[in-house]
Parts: sequence; C-alpha cells; structure tokens
Amino acid sequence: MKNIVIFGAPGSGKGTQSDLLIEKYGLEHISTGDVLRAEIKNGTELGKTAKGYIDNGQLIPDELMINILASVYDSFGREHKGVIFDGFPRTIPQAEALKKMLEERGDKVAAMLELDVPEDELMTRLIKRGQECGRADDNEETIKKRLVVYHSQTQPLIEWYKKEGLHHHINGLGTLERIFEDIQKVIDGI
Repeated sequence: MKNIVIFGAPGSGKGTQSDLLIEKYGLEHISTGDVLRAEIKNGTELGKTAKGYIDNGQLIPDELMINILASVYDSFGREHKGVIFDGFPRTIPQAEALKKMLEERGDKVAAMLELDVPEDELMTRLIKRGQECGRADDNEETIKKRLVVYHSQTQPLIEWYKKEGLHHHINGLGTLERIFEDIQKVIDGI
C-alpha cells in the first residue's frame, strides 16, 4: 500500500498530478479542498463552519479535518492500493495526527512529494484557474492570504518529513509529462 502526501502551495499542480497518479497506479484520492467545497456547496453545518475559515484565508481546525479524513479513508475499505492525501497535512500537528490515524489502521505514509513552484508562477496559475473554473477562492486578495498561510504554517512540514525520511523534492515547473516522470521515479522506488 502506497499512501502518498502530495504537498505544495495552492496552484502547484497537486490536483493535476494526483489525477495522473490515480490513472497510473490505481490510487484513491482525498483532496481536502474538494471535500470541503462539496460540504460548502451542500450547505452542511461543516460546510458553513469551513466557509468561515476559508473566506478568511485560514486553515480548518485539525480535529475537524482528521475526523473527515478518517471517515473518507475508511470508506475505501482495506483492499485499496493506497491513498493520495492532497491538501493535508498542512501543519506539523496535522502530520502527527495523520501518522497516528494511519498507524491505528496498520498503515503509514510511504512518501511525501513536494511540488515546488515559484510564487510568481503560482499567482499566474491561480488567477487563470479562477477565471476558467470560477473558483471564488482564486482571486488575488485571497490567493495572497493563502500563500502567506502556506509559507508560515505549512513549510515547516518539509523539515518534518525530511526527518521522517519521506520527503521528495519535485521541481514543479516545466511540462506535465516531465514533472510526472519525476514523480513516477519516486513512486516506483518505494
């Protein structure tokens, strides 16, 4: 079982590369962003709570996210080939909570893939995505807030995963094919 944490700033290509991983390796996928957007769209209590945090560019409380993730993870059953965690963890306490949640199920994270993209390119990609997809959180003001949160709260995860021996740096600039080739080398090696 290959549980993968795909990591990078908003707009770094996590969703796109996750789709390619699903197709090639038959992995399951948990995008916290997609899960939360669905809850918001459906007007659930969780969605309303989450929307308040998201609209202010803040992260969802850890306990809430872990409960959501555990539920989705368990819904895949025991026979899955692995899960891509996209957009989670974003802090060291979340990484520790994910490790604990997986250990309770006899599982673990096999690798953390860091998609590294320069900030000016991230801004360009996100503005374009907002125009093409109509995502309300892809406007310049919210993007800037999200990048500040990313740099201050999530970058320490790189060091945490390095200490765990699971960190793999991927240059996120270039063609989709070249980036995916680099990712495949990591996945095939674990």
